[in-house]
Amino acid sequence: MQLYYAPRTISVAVAIALEETGLKYEAVKLDFAGGEQTKPAYKQINPKGRVPALVMDGGILTETGALLEFVAAKAPETGLVPADPVMAARMREGMFYLASTMHVNHAHKMRGHRWADKKSSWNDMKDKVARTMTASCDYISSNGLRGPFVLGEAFSLADAYLYVVCSWLEGDGVDVSAFPKIVAFRKAMEARPSVQAVRAAGML
Repeated sequence: MQLYYAPRTISVAVAIALEETGLKYEAVKLDFAGGEQTKPAYKQINPKGRVPALVMDGGILTETGALLEFVAAKAPETGLVPADPVMAARMREGMFYLASTMHVNHAHKMRGHRWADKKSSWNDMKDKVARTMTASCDYISSNGLRGPFVLGEAFSLADAYLYVVCSWLEGDGVDVSAFPKIVAFRKAMEARPSVQAVRAAGML
């Protein structure tokens, strides 16, 4: 398998999951600053011009949540998706919130052109990022962490997703010290060999 990623983007969540499972993969780094994701060669892999993309025997997969689920299904013995249907749904509840709300809040900082044409509108969106990301941290602290991890004591796919999103907080102007549960979560994640491996590889 080949995982196309860019450092410090949400694609790194998939690398963390792959490291958790021990599945073999090749990490292919894209130069976002140089616009490599917009070039024809990569557009043939992912027409959306975004990461992650996973090239495997069955074809090409895109979208973080789909890749995470695929990785977990390839190594069910690792328990990255809970067997209990309620807990599995809670895991996805957290992941869908990250995809639909918190990641979008973050994207307003540098991707305002996706939603508006006027640069003044981009500036308005950028100026609000610290507030919207702080509000998301409030939600995560109150409702999204049931213990050291999203589901409590057990690690799941949602933790890989959340960890990468939480790695953006300082850059988004969030006072992380105001959220001790998130600070503790990040420390718990940083103790995991999977996170240490992707950090050593320069992905984070």
